[in-house]
Amino acid sequence: MSIRSDIEEKLAAAFSPQHLEVINESHLHAGHQEHFDGTGETHLRLRIVADAFSGMSRVERHRAINALIAGELADTVHAFAIEAAAPGEPRHW
Repeated sequence: MSIRSDIEEKLAAAFSPQHLEVINESHLHAGHQEHFDGTGETHLRLRIVADAFSGMSRVERHRAINALIAGELADTVHAFAIEAAAPGEPRHW
């Protein structure tokens, strides 16, 4: 199973989101470092909308997400961008 799939499963179980995307953006960073060809799952972006985020600040949302998937982030993920919202909040994606 991929890191992206593991993250999606954990987030879906914990937050029951109305919208959930984990996007692999690793290919966008090919050549940024010597010997990095953009393959793998090193740069991920999360877009999630869930009732669980209602009343939470942006920092609280990020902390809750990061705590849940700390194991997945510790090994091979270099960058993890989070876009989290409650239903009805403005989104820029």
